[in-house]
Amino acid sequence: MFTSHLNPVFLKLGSIEIRYYGLIWLLSFFISLGLLNFLAKRRKIEIDKKEIFDLVSYVLLGGILGARLFYILVYNFGFYLVHPWEALAIWHGGLSIHGGLLGGLLSGLIYCRRRKIDFFALADVFVIPLALCLCLGRIGNFINGELYGRISSLPWAVKFPGVEGFRHPSQLYESLKNLIIFAVLWNLNKKRLKKGMLFFLFIILYSLFRFLVEFFRQPDPQLGFLLGNLTMGQLLSIPFFLIGIGGLVWVIYNDSADLSSN
Repeated sequence: MFTSHLNPVFLKLGSIEIRYYGLIWLLSFFISLGLLNFLAKRRKIEIDKKEIFDLVSYVLLGGILGARLFYILVYNFGFYLVHPWEALAIWHGGLSIHGGLLGGLLSGLIYCRRRKIDFFALADVFVIPLALCLCLGRIGNFINGELYGRISSLPWAVKFPGVEGFRHPSQLYESLKNLIIFAVLWNLNKKRLKKGMLFFLFIILYSLFRFLVEFFRQPDPQLGFLLGNLTMGQLLSIPFFLIGIGGLVWVIYNDSADLSSN
C-alpha cells in the first residue's frame, strides 16, 4: 500500500499557485495541436495550423463550459441554487466529463459548419489526441488527491491526504483506460475506415470503460448510489454507449460514407 504525500503545487509565488494539474492541461493543449496537425496532413484534411489552433481553442472553451454547466444541473443543482455565485468558481472543482464531451462536440460542430470543414473527417482525428489528453488529465487528478476510488485492501491501494482509509487509485485506472483508447484509435487510424468510425468508436470505448471503472470509484458524496446501486457516471455512460453503437452502425451501413484515406 502507498501513502500519497504528493504536493499538487508546482510553484508558489506569493498568493499565486501554479499547480501540476494546470501544467498538465497546458501540455495537453500543445500536444493536441501537434498531433492534430500531423494527423490532418496524413489524412489530407484541408486545414492549416491557425485553423487547428482556433479549433482546439473553441473545443476547449466549449468543453469547459459544457462540463461546468452539466455538473451544476445534473450533479449539484441544489447547492448552486442556494449559492449561485459559486457557479463561476471552477477552481473549487465541479466539472463533468460527459458535459465536457457534449460541449466540445457542439463547439466542434459549429466551428466545422462555419469553416465548411467535414465534421466527421476532423472528429476522427480529434478524438485521438483527446484520449491522450484525458489520460494525462487523470494523472493530474491523482496528484491532486481528488476523484479517488472506494476503500480497498489491495496492495496498490493509496491513502490520500484527508481521506479515510486506503483507496483504489481510480484516477490511474481511468488514465490507463484512456491510454488504451488512444492506442486503439492510433492503430486503427492507419487503416482505411469510413468517416465517423473512429469518432463513434471513441464514444463506445470511453463510455464502456468509464462504466466499468465506476465500480471502483467513490460516488459523488451529494448523490451517492442511484438506480440499482449505480453511480451517476454509470447512468450517464449508458446513453453515450447507445449513441456510439447507433452512430457506428449508421456509418457502417451508410453507403454514401467515404472511406478515409491515409
